[in-house]
Amino acid sequence: MTARTDLLYSDTEEELRAAVRDLLTDRCDAAAVLARAETGRPHDPALWRTLAADIGAAGLLVPEKLGGQGAGHREAAVVLEELGRAVAPVPYLTSAVLATEILLGCDTAEAGSLLRELAAGDVVCVPALPLTLAPGAALPAPVRDTGGGILTGTVTTVADAAAADVLLVLADTGLYAVRAASAALTPRVALDQTRPPATVAFDRAGGTRLADPATARAAVAGALLSGAGLLASEQVGLAEWCLTETVRYVRGRHQFNRPVGSFQAVKHRLAGLWLDVASARAAARAAADALATGAPDAPLTVAVAQAFCSGVAVRAAEECVQLHGGIGMTWEHPAHLYLKRAKADSLALGTAGHHRGLVADFAELPAP
Repeated sequence: MTARTDLLYSDTEEELRAAVRDLLTDRCDAAAVLARAETGRPHDPALWRTLAADIGAAGLLVPEKLGGQGAGHREAAVVLEELGRAVAPVPYLTSAVLATEILLGCDTAEAGSLLRELAAGDVVCVPALPLTLAPGAALPAPVRDTGGGILTGTVTTVADAAAADVLLVLADTGLYAVRAASAALTPRVALDQTRPPATVAFDRAGGTRLADPATARAAVAGALLSGAGLLASEQVGLAEWCLTETVRYVRGRHQFNRPVGSFQAVKHRLAGLWLDVASARAAARAAADALATGAPDAPLTVAVAQAFCSGVAVRAAEECVQLHGGIGMTWEHPAHLYLKRAKADSLALGTAGHHRGLVADFAELPAP
């Protein structure tokens, strides 16, 4: 008998949401995000410390025996929804999701020790992998072990590398933990300034081996699947903010002595967007629940969520910019942050087209 998918939020999840939202409302409003983006150093270490350690969000996926919260993907999805609503410049997706899942897949003493530090909020751990790497895609190995765990190679488009204390490096001889100070980082021009990418170069950098090649590749593949599934929740939070803010604006903005939101064309556009956001939430919740329960169809559910939620987030952000009129085109209004995050997320962990291809493969649909 197949277990029923639970799309509803539990009381515990709602309490977690309230805690995260209160923190972000107080410390991560649009003005603060814009100000940090202009400095070129968007990450807020103090905000991350509060979120990761005081609230305990960094250890949600980490078992209690390793110092974590022993929660699961549903709770992590709630955190990502709120982070998406605030376009918060914190390395949650990369460290608390992707890196954590990779380390859990290693199942070694060295990985367990690093997980304890990560769960406590003492270190930020980031995979030295392109954020565009998708589930089901071939895993690259641009870094090679020259002997004794001395690594050489270059990886492009590593998100949040500037915030990392430790980099997880997939090399030809396995997975290694490398101190970020041992690598050379070259910032790249970022579309999404709240999650800046960098090129990471290793020139005979020493690393601690965490897993053999087969185990490492399996761990990375599992992390990409979980990351793609939970990214859908971030996209839902982003889309929800765009919809809510746009409805608020068109209710108060007047033209021809009546609210802009009273025009039928605007009503229809926002009603259609509301339906899309509601459907995206159901898809994202299904993916989080499938990951949490280890459902056999989790890869299909994740692919469906990403194939749908990616486009909804972009459309919601585009509608937000357009329906705000002139103010939506300015740097001072945060709408551009949401559009940039939505566009960047549409490329992260596989494009919508890639995931539609996976859906076709899982459903055994013939190619056109």
